[in-house]
Amino acid sequence: MLALLLDGFRVVFSVSIFPLIVMAVAGGIVIGSLPGLTATMGVAVLLPFTFGMESTAALVMLVGVYIGGIYGGSIAAILLRTPGTPAAAATVMDGHELVLKGEAGKALSVSAVSSFIGGFISTIMLITLSPMLARFALRFSAPEYFGLAVFGLTIIASVSARNLIKGFLGGLFGLLIATVGLDPVTSYPRFTFGTINLLQGFNIIPVLIGLFAISEAFVQMETLRQAHSKVLSDASTRRLMSIREFIRVLPTAIKSGIMGTFIGSIPGAGADIAAFVTYNEARRSSKTPEKFGQGVLEGVAAPEAGNNGVTGGALVPLLTLGVPGDAVAAVLLGALIIQGLAPGPLLFARSAPLVYGLFASMLVANVVMLFLGIVGIRFYTRVLQVPKRLIIGIIVFLSMVGAFAMNNSIFDIHVAIGFGVIGYLMRKVDIPLSPIVLAIILGPMAESNLRRAIQMYQGSWSFLYTRPITIAFLALAVFSLVTAVGVKRRKSSN
Repeated sequence: MLALLLDGFRVVFSVSIFPLIVMAVAGGIVIGSLPGLTATMGVAVLLPFTFGMESTAALVMLVGVYIGGIYGGSIAAILLRTPGTPAAAATVMDGHELVLKGEAGKALSVSAVSSFIGGFISTIMLITLSPMLARFALRFSAPEYFGLAVFGLTIIASVSARNLIKGFLGGLFGLLIATVGLDPVTSYPRFTFGTINLLQGFNIIPVLIGLFAISEAFVQMETLRQAHSKVLSDASTRRLMSIREFIRVLPTAIKSGIMGTFIGSIPGAGADIAAFVTYNEARRSSKTPEKFGQGVLEGVAAPEAGNNGVTGGALVPLLTLGVPGDAVAAVLLGALIIQGLAPGPLLFARSAPLVYGLFASMLVANVVMLFLGIVGIRFYTRVLQVPKRLIIGIIVFLSMVGAFAMNNSIFDIHVAIGFGVIGYLMRKVDIPLSPIVLAIILGPMAESNLRRAIQMYQGSWSFLYTRPITIAFLALAVFSLVTAVGVKRRKSSN
């Protein structure tokens, strides 16, 4: 295995391959940082251009865009309070608060380093533990997915520590939005009001853009007549995190990277779920959980290491079983088939040089991503020095383009504007937005898998106490709720 990996590095550092990695990662960062242009979209758009390319070069480019895109979403999340990708939604909570404290450079450096750690760990685990992780992923069926979704939904309590009631209200609103569209089991239309645009429900991208980007634009419009505050001026600092701070966040990043890899290896879970789960775990295990959401470095390190951990984890079932772990892995499956390769156990035997060349390229791509992330901080933070009127205009323009680009649909622009108004009103009454997004993402997963599990057990609910992984997730859900309530009571008593 080591010899094959060394051969892979020789290929990666060749004149024809290494420049492709750098360009792909840089392009992925740009795509991920633009609201609405997700890593999935970037890989899908690039796919047709790889048809005539050599297999290794094609896969290297696609994986580079994937890695860069997942990291790039954090840049807009931190600086503009607008997640560039759904995977960066959890980063908003502490990332932008650090900007308001004048620590934009520090937040961006934590994001870059943690993304590298998560991605590097996931690639190492992909190389060494693929068969084991694949067997673990195969044990997941409808009951396990339901348990995972319930555990994820309990994170609402953690991200709503300041006001649990308002947090749960936001979560219920998100669950209501998630029911719009065709019933996942019977395909009966629900809350579509006779319009075909709602048959597939609300697309998560326009909803995210509306709740975070458009609502933020509305809030900033209220302060247009005010001069630039000292906070915004200080926020443009390029000061990175110190060695002591790096040592402090390192355990969180490592743990989150490992968790993200395991979550990524579960088909259908994805980087957005990994980000919220790892954020919740970092908050739960922290000695000062009440500070999360107010601008702590661990609140950036956890979701960024977690969502980048998915980049390697999602390829585990793809390469070993031919089952894509997330949407990007599904596009990569198409790329492998186009190149005449059959993902599965025989791929390692028949195309070992290609596989280990891909592994080597992922390790190198993560290093390139770290370099571009750190070097680029001096340029990223200049966004905060742009006049506020111009920033608002850019945010609104990019939001409209991003909402439209997903499906080339004017309706999605209307959805973004509508949810922008909703997000603005909710921020006025101090209802957190993250529970809404979490519920929209996890609600359909919980509902569809619960109903499938009941059908599997012929109307019985016995799967809740007979399947070990399901029991473990439900126990974690209870523990998460109890911990969140305990933190709230402790904070109130102080």
